[in-house]
Amino acid sequence: MLDSLRQARYDAPTPIQAGFIPLALKGLDVSGQARTGTGKTAAFLIPILERLKPSREVAGPQALILTPTRELAVQVRDEADKLTYGRKVHCVAVYGGKPIRGQIEKLERGAQIIVGTPGRVLDHMSRGTLKWDDLWCVVLDEADRMLDIGFRPDIEKILRRCPQERQTFLLSATVPSAILHLARRYMRDPQSLDFSPQNLAVETIDQYYFTVEHDRKFELLVRLLIREKPRQAIVFCRTKRGTERLYQRLSKLTTKVECIHGDMQQSSRDRVMGLLRGGKLRLLIATDVVGRGIDVTGISHIINFDIPQFCDDYVHRVGRTGRMGREGVAYTFVEPDQGFELTRIEQRINQLLKRDEIRGLEATSPQVKEAPEDEKPVEAEKRKPPPFGPRRPRVRRGL
Repeated sequence: MLDSLRQARYDAPTPIQAGFIPLALKGLDVSGQARTGTGKTAAFLIPILERLKPSREVAGPQALILTPTRELAVQVRDEADKLTYGRKVHCVAVYGGKPIRGQIEKLERGAQIIVGTPGRVLDHMSRGTLKWDDLWCVVLDEADRMLDIGFRPDIEKILRRCPQERQTFLLSATVPSAILHLARRYMRDPQSLDFSPQNLAVETIDQYYFTVEHDRKFELLVRLLIREKPRQAIVFCRTKRGTERLYQRLSKLTTKVECIHGDMQQSSRDRVMGLLRGGKLRLLIATDVVGRGIDVTGISHIINFDIPQFCDDYVHRVGRTGRMGREGVAYTFVEPDQGFELTRIEQRINQLLKRDEIRGLEATSPQVKEAPEDEKPVEAEKRKPPPFGPRRPRVRRGL
């Protein structure tokens, strides 16, 4: 393991790793809360790999890692491969969008660690290609996201069929009541660790907003990209259709742009993520399918073309930049009638976003709409945006 850590250039543990790993090595159930980009994946993989028995002694899978998305399943598998430098550990990723036959063949050759999305894991269980006789560890990675997108029934079915005498890890960026319920029901006296700062806004990320009319958002995006010249940027949209439409418009201006959303074939999604990680892609237009857990270290800019529907989605989107202490910048486009959504985000992260402008695209300040009394932000009507930040020189160039 030390050789693997040296090879991966992991010189010192992050706070979540320093707190999580010793408890996990003692065989305890652990619930860990930390924002994205803090090393949560290695925090649970290192103790699993340390306690893994050789395949010649145990034939079946020993650890199951559940993830909300296919991309995150692949990323966890790749991290496991990186942390097993110089030794043979069979880690198999199972997820939808790929032919199940190929996955079955890999499982038949033997797998010590299974990483997968809940739906495909259940599919294999119903076919009898996954059995948990030798299972001693279950990990719920990005648990809040799995519950957000409706995987709770699948997760509970899987946990009920896993051995009761097991070790369970739960990793999450936020801990709503549904997560607490899951922990109380399926974990044994879990040790809870919270490494989330009171201020959810990552210190190394500069966060700004633009007020812009709906029909001028594309023009603002183009002008912003020309001004900023991002090394790599992710532009987030709310819908698959909006993502595809924005990609089609941008692809007429530059060749270094791709899009990713849930309706794409898995092979296409894998290709796009490969281009992004390889630095061959400058702009990625995406839905929240890449808003959680995806670790791409080269992202310098996040642009919320559509303001996210939920406050926590903002935290996770912005977390795609500024990872592991690097600097980044995030911009959010706010339509004049979306002031309430902006205020809720600011209350969630306990920080005011700084207002920015591009000459010729100014709009009126966002108006705060009336909200139900139980959701109404305190003093929201009196919100005064902070003064403009320093203006940056305008350079007229192509994308």
